[in-house]
Amino acid sequence: MASKSLVAVFSAGGVTKKVGQAIAKVSGADFYEITPKTPYSSADLDWTNKKSRSTLEMNDPASRPELADHALNIEAYDTVILGYPIWWGVAPRIIDTFLESYDFSGKTIIPFCTSGGSGLGRSDIALHDNAGAGVTWVKGRQINRPGEAEIQKLLDEVK
Repeated sequence: MASKSLVAVFSAGGVTKKVGQAIAKVSGADFYEITPKTPYSSADLDWTNKKSRSTLEMNDPASRPELADHALNIEAYDTVILGYPIWWGVAPRIIDTFLESYDFSGKTIIPFCTSGGSGLGRSDIALHDNAGAGVTWVKGRQINRPGEAEIQKLLDEVK
């Protein structure tokens, strides 16, 4: 049976979505956007406001923003390329929600991030516990532009 891949991304400002769509196109993977039940407004994303929704979520490690849907058939995929922006040095809490909402055992997860200021850091490693046991993790990388050469480099490294 052929291996089937999914590119699943959360994107607040569109950059991560654009990179994820390019990865899906180059790799031939399916694309899925992780969306919150309550969309983020510009005010919610104001990281300079200590009372904004994103700041409150990121300051609470137990925060799990609700997903808009749980209709994804994750069983159909062997590999999940997981994309997210870097918020406060880690993945947004909705990525935790996503990983805890599905059974990833037996799957390979390849994380990538986008960031305007900081790199991947340990954001990918911090996600491991949320995906449960039996997951093969590939070291993540930062990709800020959906350039085909950069995407192909990522795909070649994880073969």
